[in-house]
Amino acid sequence: MSEKFNYGYNGQQFQKFKKYAWLTLLSFGFTYLFFYNGRQNINLVLPLMKQEFQSDLGTLGVVSSALFWCYAFGQLVSGRLGSFFGYKKLMIFGVAASAVLNVAISFQSNLVLIAILWGLNGFCQAMVWSNGVGVINKWWPKEKRGFASGLATAFSGVAQAVTYLTVNWCLILNPEWTWRAGFRFPIIPMVLILIAFVFFFKEKPENVGLPAFQEADQNLDASDAAMEAEIAKRGFFYPYKLLFAEPKVLVFCLISAIAGVGRYGLLTWIPTYFTEAMGLTLKDDMFTYIVLPLGQACAMFVFPFITDKVFKGKREPMLILASVMAFIGMICFPMFKTQMPATVMLFVVGVFSMVTGVIWAIAGDMGGRALSSTVVGVLDWAVYMGAAIQASVFGFVQQTFGWPAIFVTIGVLYIVMLVLTLLARKMKMRKL
Repeated sequence: MSEKFNYGYNGQQFQKFKKYAWLTLLSFGFTYLFFYNGRQNINLVLPLMKQEFQSDLGTLGVVSSALFWCYAFGQLVSGRLGSFFGYKKLMIFGVAASAVLNVAISFQSNLVLIAILWGLNGFCQAMVWSNGVGVINKWWPKEKRGFASGLATAFSGVAQAVTYLTVNWCLILNPEWTWRAGFRFPIIPMVLILIAFVFFFKEKPENVGLPAFQEADQNLDASDAAMEAEIAKRGFFYPYKLLFAEPKVLVFCLISAIAGVGRYGLLTWIPTYFTEAMGLTLKDDMFTYIVLPLGQACAMFVFPFITDKVFKGKREPMLILASVMAFIGMICFPMFKTQMPATVMLFVVGVFSMVTGVIWAIAGDMGGRALSSTVVGVLDWAVYMGAAIQASVFGFVQQTFGWPAIFVTIGVLYIVMLVLTLLARKMKMRKL
């Protein structure tokens, strides 16, 4: 944080503010580092579930999508529920409940029941992200928001690789459990890290005896204060009425939905693609499998940081560049039929298809401290609506048209994202 402007604090206060800002950011990040163990684990065991249940990819895609649908609508309300019941309490409950549901799924033998429990897991998982990002925006001013949201999102990107490695080790150590191993031992670190989270995560500066920070631009403070007063007067549902009346928010909902198709379309189907189309296995070719989440993790951190340092807080140029490169990568990827070139291209695709880190910075800019958790929830709802649609549909697309159809479809959607971004950069927020 800048030493030139101390955000309204004296020297001693500022040091304390920096300390807890970092503790809050890192405790959230490390919690999320293992949180995907209870969400993306299913992607890695779909081939084993297909074998045991004698099912097709279309049906298993619908089962997988249950989490996305419930997560999406959970995100729509979790930001507001967090501001009402307490961000931290809701986040703790979400992690604990997700752990219980994952273990319960591992003992089931009916796909319908698994889908129901997986959907409930999605709703519980939704309690964490928007509330965490909303709290971070209470500790990190606008000029540092791209860095903070980027670092938090980078943790979630690395978490994807952690899940791939953790689930793989569990499958190797417990082959007799087949797919069920992926829902048991990976949950242990997710629960253990929650203990540190309870101690180090602070909802706002006032919790440690500090006043709220002041923005360098005093107009932002005045705007936040006025919005908080208006929300208190108008009630629980007022932010939704306000946000869904904003054309720019609606455009970014569409952009977010496409980002969800891109991110989770790859994460959901790449393991099965490598198994069925290229004859690779997770056990023998682990590096190939983790290249995608590693590429996405790089983008999650680097892209928002670039928007702060290179584009001076302008987020749209990064979305434009990523859209073009993602389109090229998606079209080219299915052309590679051998492992090494496909692995390299997969890393490139992973980097440029991953734009949600930029989207969270935009959410903070649009909502400020007063509305950021709700804006993040709304945009993450859109992300997971896209994720749910792809999980429900792409299995049947693959069965009908083959694997290249999935990647071409995602590529075309990134061109649509490009057009929407060009439209959004000219739009102004009317009421916020």
